[in-house]
Amino acid sequence: MSRKIAVIGMGHVGSTAAHYIVANGFADDLVLIDPNEAKVVADAIDFEDAMPNLPFHTNIVVNDYAALKDTDVIISALGNIKLQDNPNNDRFAELPFTSAAVKDVAQKIKASGFNGIIVAITNPVDVITSIYQEITGLPKNHVIGTGTLLDSARMKHAVADQLNIDSRSVTGYNLGEHGNSQFTAWSTVRVLGHSISEVAEQKHLDLEQLDKQAREGGFKVFHGKKYTSYGVATAAVRLANTVLNDALTELPVSNFREEYGVYLSYPAIVGRDGVVEQIQLDLTDEELKKLQISADYIKTKFAESL
Repeated sequence: MSRKIAVIGMGHVGSTAAHYIVANGFADDLVLIDPNEAKVVADAIDFEDAMPNLPFHTNIVVNDYAALKDTDVIISALGNIKLQDNPNNDRFAELPFTSAAVKDVAQKIKASGFNGIIVAITNPVDVITSIYQEITGLPKNHVIGTGTLLDSARMKHAVADQLNIDSRSVTGYNLGEHGNSQFTAWSTVRVLGHSISEVAEQKHLDLEQLDKQAREGGFKVFHGKKYTSYGVATAAVRLANTVLNDALTELPVSNFREEYGVYLSYPAIVGRDGVVEQIQLDLTDEELKKLQISADYIKTKFAESL
């Protein structure tokens, strides 16, 4: 069975995700869509120029919504990154632009007959994921946001850097909004088999500062080069591959949680059918309060976007 992925929005993030897919042979067919015809055509030609030096071949289709009908996974990377250049480091600054763009794109996705999985990167991702689901009418478990998959990686990076170990030796999650109300659920974090509280006491770690690093890491990247790309594109492609491979992997993604009535980041088992099982963490009272605050904030912003 052929593997077919679409990337909608070929800016810094979308083009990085597409390159990652092509360079690693993750898809047999790749659909690239962007309103800037010259840019997306140029990207397609550039990828095709790269193929003679790659061990894989990828069939590329440009700006054809009809090609979405039998696509397995759509990665939404629409956005206007310049709007995030604001004094409050607020991802919701993009909402007026992205909500309008996504509503238009979602209608076209629906009209194509698409029946696969949507992976949303577009910010503010929790609200945008909600909009995609509402307009396309796809099952809630078939519309997923990258959420705090990247923020959790940033937390692991921050902790590992302090301990001088590989970041893959750190497990645990950031939860809630992919934005300023997210938090590190330290009760879930373990390092080399030990709880983070035990390690923090032994190594004198400042967990509050590490939480801040994870939450604000993206803005450090943004202010350095005026966009982010590698981290979030890698997270999105990992999520797409988890779906394609039916990997049944536990990931902190933006998924609809009935108890909060909103999309937010919370670990879920992801496979070919999207979110196939939702995890229930044993969070502390303080963490539960933070998660509720984050959920309420997302819900308010979603209502404003309608």
